[in-house]
Amino acid sequence: MSLIKFIRESKKLILILFSFSILFPTQINYSLFASGFKKAVFVTGHPTNSNELYVVEQRGMVWNISDGKKNKEPFLDIRKKVHNPIFPGDERGLLGFSISPQFDNDSLVYINYINNSNETVISRFSISSGIEEILISFEQPYSNHNGGMMAFGPNNYLYIAVGDGGSAGDPLNHAQNLNTFFGSILRIDVDTEIGYKIPSSNPFFNRPDALSEIWVYGLRNPWRFSFDKEKGDLYIGDVGQNSWEEINFQSANSSGGENYGWNYFEGFDNFVDNPSIDNQINPIHVYPNNANIYKVILGWDEDDVYGCSVTGGYVYNGNQIKSLKGYYLFADYCTGRIWAFQFVNNQVQNLKELTKDINLNDGKGTIYISSFGEDADGELYIIDYSGDIYKLIN
Repeated sequence: MSLIKFIRESKKLILILFSFSILFPTQINYSLFASGFKKAVFVTGHPTNSNELYVVEQRGMVWNISDGKKNKEPFLDIRKKVHNPIFPGDERGLLGFSISPQFDNDSLVYINYINNSNETVISRFSISSGIEEILISFEQPYSNHNGGMMAFGPNNYLYIAVGDGGSAGDPLNHAQNLNTFFGSILRIDVDTEIGYKIPSSNPFFNRPDALSEIWVYGLRNPWRFSFDKEKGDLYIGDVGQNSWEEINFQSANSSGGENYGWNYFEGFDNFVDNPSIDNQINPIHVYPNNANIYKVILGWDEDDVYGCSVTGGYVYNGNQIKSLKGYYLFADYCTGRIWAFQFVNNQVQNLKELTKDINLNDGKGTIYISSFGEDADGELYIIDYSGDIYKLIN
């Protein structure tokens, strides 16, 4: 075994062994916050009002839960525009939703969906007028790996996740191609009356060999990223291919341009023979992709497996659970397993599995964790694709 391969294998072993750490202060509890949603894929809060929450359904509905009431009210209905998936494995639909930081003044929201023509549409929607302005659109080659997450960063630029376009193995070699949006996270300035601007500080701004909107690249299917409210760091959950699910990281002081390696690498492993790449950024955490997706679809339980599709989460910055402060939470869609760790001095520390503490599937069967959510106070929520929203409590 070569020295490089030995180091990579050692890193993976250490990352896996850390999951058995006992270094976690107290038990975490949860409560059922709301239920009755269809194909729930996201929940987010109002920029300033902690009493306002918005639940996103893949079929094209967004619901408002306000003033602590658990009854839902329609907020945005674009079902006629959105591809409604029927068969398992079809990942299209309404996938991303973000509220303008100045929503109280401009009533604008931003949405990311796959339309009925199999195109990704990133648009600005006025809740007051009902007018939609399409900012970016492009055709999807397959029905999976659409990414879809959208979020405003600490600088109020809009960040947009785009998967590699689908199928398996990135057959069109998108993720390492800077002339396509696929396999990347974009960064644009939407503080404009029409259209958008590209920040001049973007890493590929005005480069003839790259799209200026690209912020980072080399991603397979970044299913949920988030910014640490306190520090501004970016955490990215990137769904793996055959072997490894990964969490990627970008510090708040980065100038962008990171290449996270796909499809030359999956986790720390070579995915193609002799990859020619000299600027790969390794994930900060990986875990095995060892669940059987067909058993997952059928709702069969599997023992002693980690999962098959990472769901990126958030760094907890709320006030209700003091012991959780500064921990990054994430999960696996296929198994419902939940973990937390601290990332300090460029190292994952105190990695702990929380699945038994947050036992969402107690008597309910399989829980498909499609996303986490964060409200204006930094409190966290967990979304079950089957329609339940849970809030983490002390």
